[in-house]
Amino acid sequence: MRFTLLAAVASLALATAPARGDDRPNVLFIALDDLNHWVGHLGRNPQTITPNIDRLAARGVRFTHAYCAAPLCNPSRAALMSGLRPSTTGVYKNEEDWRPAVSPDLTLPTTFRKAGYEVLGSGKIYHEAYARRSEWDDYLKNEGKDPKPTGNDGVGGQGGIKFARLDGAKDEDLREWKIVQYGIYELGKSHDKPFLLTVGLHKPHMPWNVPGKYFDMHPLDSIQLPPFREDDLADVPPAGVKMAKPNGDHRKMVESGRWKEAVQAYLAAISYADAMVGRLLDALDRSPDKDKTIIMLWGDHGWHLGEKSHWRKFALWEEATRAPMIWVVPGLTSPGGVCSRTVDFMSVYPTLTDLCGVATPKHVEGPSFKALLKDPNAAWDRPALTTFGAGNHAVRSEGWRYIRYADGGEELYDEGADPYEWTNLAADPKHAARKAELAKWFPKTDAPPVKSGAGAAE
Repeated sequence: MRFTLLAAVASLALATAPARGDDRPNVLFIALDDLNHWVGHLGRNPQTITPNIDRLAARGVRFTHAYCAAPLCNPSRAALMSGLRPSTTGVYKNEEDWRPAVSPDLTLPTTFRKAGYEVLGSGKIYHEAYARRSEWDDYLKNEGKDPKPTGNDGVGGQGGIKFARLDGAKDEDLREWKIVQYGIYELGKSHDKPFLLTVGLHKPHMPWNVPGKYFDMHPLDSIQLPPFREDDLADVPPAGVKMAKPNGDHRKMVESGRWKEAVQAYLAAISYADAMVGRLLDALDRSPDKDKTIIMLWGDHGWHLGEKSHWRKFALWEEATRAPMIWVVPGLTSPGGVCSRTVDFMSVYPTLTDLCGVATPKHVEGPSFKALLKDPNAAWDRPALTTFGAGNHAVRSEGWRYIRYADGGEELYDEGADPYEWTNLAADPKHAARKAELAKWFPKTDAPPVKSGAGAAE
């Protein structure tokens, strides 16, 4: 009875609350960690089950070719949140502390805060080792820890690839529940000024430890391995082979016979993350701010599960660099919009400021793609650029990927004819002009790496 009475009082308060004077849109900013393009609406892997992310995609514009600025957590997030590319800041790896290279006044939360927005957050937005939560007005202080699997001294999986069923665990036993609950609480409140609410889910980052029901959604006997060729690295230059590390995770996984188990676990972790996204969307649908809130969902980079004899991110190929991105903008986007233009996450910052009537700081390097949200087929002449370490870059146009490593090694792939990048065409003279055109988008200079801190390799 007490909770019913409180709910009724809260509903009455929302109904009678005065309209705020600032009519700029709110922003619900949802980040997922290590989520590659294995989501239903992108069609890369038909085994994935993501009904909530897919229903969000159906509401607005889904980008089918969105790419990270860097294929690992720390520099990818630092780039998106600062508007500065890794080649500008020198933040290339997870162990490099981005904070001395990016002052607080440059970041997305600070820009919105200065513009009069209430800035709120929970979960993983920056790399955990270098979080700077002073940029937010309020941030979830204690998200808790995930339960450990039984047996194996609390560690499951194969070698460095960690995964296990959490039989007996409930959704609310994982820290994602509390992270999302914070967002649900804020979405249910009445706010006297527009808000930027950032919710960062850890899953599907390893360990892929989720309740058993999500494993059951992906029966092991039905699991299919990703497309793979034994000789895929034969035409890859040494720098690329070094990134792939075929004798590391991949060799151990193949020898263990647990490759399908790992794929199952990753799919299960994605499905768990999708369920958490569903809770947020349901809360927004109940919110008084539903019709004045922009939704932006993104995965911070891709992930390999054996393609090119490689596991994890840490590479410049399609699997490591492509990730989901969805936008729902009331009054601008139309349901079911599909944009096939190649964009990278450096456009997120200026697009958000553009949509919200916030001045875009001069230091921001990417262009707004607001025009693509209104018309997904609008002209767009910029390819996506991804950087992994000083001097190593990939340019992805709508039809091609061109990689150049710091030592001069090259890869060129015809994405239309070769979507899994099995045939390196870089040595073919007939593609010289194409390489030269794509190379124009490489950074003119690469900043030296910033000083390493205490960040973990993952």
